[in-house]
Amino acid sequence: MRQEFSNQDNEREKTIADGEMSLVDHLQELRQRLIICIVAVAIASSAAYLYAPELVHLVTQPVGKLYYMNPAEAFFAYLKVSVFAGFLVVVPLVLYQVWGFVVPALTQRERKASFILVPASVILFFMGLLFAYFFVLPAGIRFFMGFANEDLQPMFSLGQYLSFVISFLLPFGFIFELPLVILVIAKFGIINSGFLVAKRKLVLVLAFVVGAIIAPTPDIFSQTMIAIPLLVLYEVSILLVKYVLHK
Repeated sequence: MRQEFSNQDNEREKTIADGEMSLVDHLQELRQRLIICIVAVAIASSAAYLYAPELVHLVTQPVGKLYYMNPAEAFFAYLKVSVFAGFLVVVPLVLYQVWGFVVPALTQRERKASFILVPASVILFFMGLLFAYFFVLPAGIRFFMGFANEDLQPMFSLGQYLSFVISFLLPFGFIFELPLVILVIAKFGIINSGFLVAKRKLVLVLAFVVGAIIAPTPDIFSQTMIAIPLLVLYEVSILLVKYVLHK
C-alpha cells in the first residue's frame, strides 16, 4: 500500500511538472486522500473497539468508578473512545497524506525540511497528549472533585466524562506544535528572537484567551492549565530561535 501511495505521488509530481493538473484534478486528488484517511480511521476504530473496555479503563483511571445514565450511553461511550483511539493510531498516515498533497508544490530545499518537520509534528502531538494525560488531567480532576462535601457527592456520567477528557486532551496535542510552527516562521525570516521577546505581554493575554476558547469548561482553572503550557512553549521557542537558528 505504501508503494502504491508513493507511485501516486510520483505520478502527480510528473503531472504538475508538465503543467497538466487542473483545479478539478487537485480537488479529485484531495477527495481521494480524504477517503483514504476516513477509511483508515474507520478500520483503526473498528480494531480499537475490540479493546474498548480496556481503553475506557485507561481513560477513567484518574477519576475511578463511573456510571451510565441510560442503556445506550455505555455503547456510545465505547464507540467514542474507539474512534478517538483509531484517530490517534492513524495520525501519522493523515499527516503523510497532507504531506503527499503539498510536497509536489515545494522546492527541493523545502522538501528536505519536510522530512524532519512531519515526524517532529507527530512526536510533539503525542507529547502534548501524554503531558495532558499524566499531569494536567489528574490535577484537573482533583480540582473539580475538591468541591465534594457532605451535601455534594460527585457522580460522573461515563459519556460526559469521556467527552470532557477528549476535549481536554486534544488541544494539548496541537498546543505542543507551537515551537515547530514558530521555528518554521523564523526560518523563513518573518520573525526573530527579538520580535518574540517584544511580544511577550501580548502572548500572555492571548494565551488566556486561547485557554478560554478551547477549554472544555469555562472555569479559570481549565483556562490556566492550557495557558501555562502555551507560555512555557513560547519561551522554549524563543530559546530555539535564538540559539539554534541564531536569529
